[in-house]
Amino acid sequence: MEYQQTLKGVAIISGIALHTGVRASLKIYPAPVNTGIRFRRIDIPDCQPIQALATKVVDVRRGTTIGDGNCVVHTVEHILASLHACHIDNALVDMDGPEPPIADGSALPYIEAILQAGIIQQSAEVQYWTASEIIYVDGGETKLVLTPCDELRISCLTSFRGVPNDPQYFSLTVNKESFRNELAPARTFVHYSDLKVLFEMGLCKGGSLDNAAIIHNGAIICKEEMRFTDEIVRHKILDIVGDIFLCGKRVKANIIAIKPGHPRNVELAKNMLTQSLHNNLSLK
Repeated sequence: MEYQQTLKGVAIISGIALHTGVRASLKIYPAPVNTGIRFRRIDIPDCQPIQALATKVVDVRRGTTIGDGNCVVHTVEHILASLHACHIDNALVDMDGPEPPIADGSALPYIEAILQAGIIQQSAEVQYWTASEIIYVDGGETKLVLTPCDELRISCLTSFRGVPNDPQYFSLTVNKESFRNELAPARTFVHYSDLKVLFEMGLCKGGSLDNAAIIHNGAIICKEEMRFTDEIVRHKILDIVGDIFLCGKRVKANIIAIKPGHPRNVELAKNMLTQSLHNNLSLK
């Protein structure tokens, strides 16, 4: 029997938020069994915690945003991916603003903070999300297929104009160790030609070569060398790990993704929630 898990201590991360550009501080606290993952805006009086579920997603432009009423939290995917990979079922994420720190553009600071805080087992049995049937998401060029599996395995093919080593493909079984070593270090990226659009949308105010890689004229511009030759596709898988955790449970499934992004990732998570609800009703 496997048991639910939470943090032993408090994980703390501070820094600049990518899209809002403001100074941000985040603390991840332990939570009781069956709490799930909840985000709380401590800068907004009487703001109730937001459950990290696909039904709470309010925006998917360049990141995944969840909200409830006037309480909104942007760019939650790196936090969720790190919690998912560490098998954290219950946690309360306190934030002093609308967006978490981007850190170096990867999930590495998040998983390291979680591991430093420690992980403990709880008294209740864990319930995995498992597939009762195939789920297919068709978004034109973007396609995702989810099939039953006794572990979480993700395979991804992606292609971007002007990217070295294009197209890129990567596949792995996701667990704490593989995530920490193979996915978490992969940084976020943006096309140089998209920056003007992002600025006009009021996004990427905190972006710099310290926290993002820029694709321009067939090269990738960043402050340090690429951490992987296929860093872009690895970051795409990182985002999938976070977005599918919006189904509310640890996931056991085989996922094949072609040119994925947050809109279709979240659509997949919503379909997973629907399948889970249908299965629960069928058992009653």
